[in-house]
Amino acid sequence: MEKSKKVPAMKRMNMEEPDHLEGSLCMPKSVLDGCEAGFTAADSRCKKASMQFFDDTALMALLCHHDVVLFIANMRSAGEKQHYMIVLIETLFQHLPPPYHVGLLYDIGCQTERSCIKWGFLDRYIERITFGISVFHAFRHQW
Repeated sequence: MEKSKKVPAMKRMNMEEPDHLEGSLCMPKSVLDGCEAGFTAADSRCKKASMQFFDDTALMALLCHHDVVLFIANMRSAGEKQHYMIVLIETLFQHLPPPYHVGLLYDIGCQTERSCIKWGFLDRYIERITFGISVFHAFRHQW
């Protein structure tokens, strides 16, 4: 009798559901699911700092292409939550003229874009945003 190999939950889910594009996203659902499962920054449950000793766990900043800090957020919860990035983007657009288009390079920009499309975050600005990811993150996507 042949032993059956144990299939990880992520692969089981992908076998049950046909792969497809979500909304206006350019990457298949399987690629985005793999990214979410494979990166600490995309895992909202991951806590990199202890709230036991610190009120503030990290800083998240929005920089221009000259590396000048435009806005900074004091992260007061453990884990890299997307709402910090959403608030920084919202704040940026409140200070930009309406025709401006912005390119955002963020290590989990693919997941941020997915959340914006899926949940309607930044609806007023989404057509004026191009999300990008770093080359190091792109290697993880395996496409």
